[in-house]
Amino acid sequence: MTDLPILPSGFRFGASTASYQIEGAVDEDGRGPTIWDTFTHEPGRIRGGDTGDVAIDHYHRWEGDLDLLAELGIHDYRFSIAWSRILPQGTGAVEPRGLAFYDRLVDGLLARGIRPVPTLYHWDLPQALEDRGGWLSRDTAEALGDYVGVVVDRLGDRVRDWITLNEMSVQTLYGYALTDHAPGRGLGFGALPVAHHQLLAHGHAVARLRAAGAERVGVAQQHFPVVPASGAMEDLVAAGTFAAITNWLFADPLLAGRYPEELRPLIPVDDAQLAEDLALISAPLDFYGVNYYEPMLVEAPREGADYAGAAEVDLPEGLPFALLPYPSEERTDFGWAIAPDQLTAILRELRERYPNLPPVVITEGGASFHDGPGADGAVHDARRIAYLDAHLRAVADAVAAGVDVRGYYTWSAFDNFEWAAGNDERFGLVYVDYATQERIRKDSFAWYRDVIAAQP
Repeated sequence: MTDLPILPSGFRFGASTASYQIEGAVDEDGRGPTIWDTFTHEPGRIRGGDTGDVAIDHYHRWEGDLDLLAELGIHDYRFSIAWSRILPQGTGAVEPRGLAFYDRLVDGLLARGIRPVPTLYHWDLPQALEDRGGWLSRDTAEALGDYVGVVVDRLGDRVRDWITLNEMSVQTLYGYALTDHAPGRGLGFGALPVAHHQLLAHGHAVARLRAAGAERVGVAQQHFPVVPASGAMEDLVAAGTFAAITNWLFADPLLAGRYPEELRPLIPVDDAQLAEDLALISAPLDFYGVNYYEPMLVEAPREGADYAGAAEVDLPEGLPFALLPYPSEERTDFGWAIAPDQLTAILRELRERYPNLPPVVITEGGASFHDGPGADGAVHDARRIAYLDAHLRAVADAVAAGVDVRGYYTWSAFDNFEWAAGNDERFGLVYVDYATQERIRKDSFAWYRDVIAAQP
């Protein structure tokens, strides 16, 4: 085993998943359709025409999956609750069979000595709410608060740690500003109300959780370290603009009670209402979840330059910034740059920007490598081991620099449906054969288990 630095005493190791990506059983036990059910069945949306209809069939195979998590030795399991399993129409009648599934899941985790850390919303908005405006509607924020109330009333006697929403920035950018994710609206800057309404939903969720006596409440936000392509003033300004939209548009309201000054005119709420909203949004958190995958290299658009396909996200023309491939000696099989030093950098930047930054948990961190079973039937994923090794070292560097990091959750526990990329991308510590649903522990599974066991 690699001689990793010892992380702080009490450091929590975990693994993460999301409901639509693993559960399957999309039309069982009263579950209502979501925006992802709709989106994945629209031709051309998903690589290979894959859907989450079955995914890894976790809904039926959860007991065996929890046995694997227990063998892995993780302290925490971050999963998400499917809103439409609880409230099939997003509001109104409660589906008891949905609540019963998460009862069993929580009890199964606790029986195995694993702390459940549910995420209440991970992008799978009930389609009925999308039909009434989705995240463009302020009513959806209030509906999420009501849904959270139902869940915490049922599970709050056993669940101590809660995450409100996952990656509001990605839902806003990919799902509403662009067309890469559900619901695929393509609204450009017209998607900014989506950001505010998700933040407001977070505020309602925190209020419901606190009222129910929740012990620890946090949020999970993806953070892109944004690197200017040069020291030229135009590139510095372009990078600052991109960082404001992808990072600070969400973190500033959560952690500082304000919007970035340059973006305030684009938030369609009057000053009096905004002050009330921000007071709700910025309620204190017990931990701040950071999801990290790769940095972004940004420049001011050059006349005549062709940026199509230059980076993972193809942005519309006319924006004051352009994305370039981040220079890296190594990339994942998904094409993402491997840059562990930038994890340290973004953690330090968050600490410097927010003096009141709560303790941080890395709520997602991982890489897609396409390794499958070899002639011996095993999955030898040495690159994933190297990736996790380097990123845990980056966390240790951040801790040494004064950032209070309390845990690291790898993405993902299992191979799963990877949104618009379908089943091609494999992030898991456990390999899943989608045809047979066989689970195979990868070499990284044993490595991560040994790292956890070696910590004090």
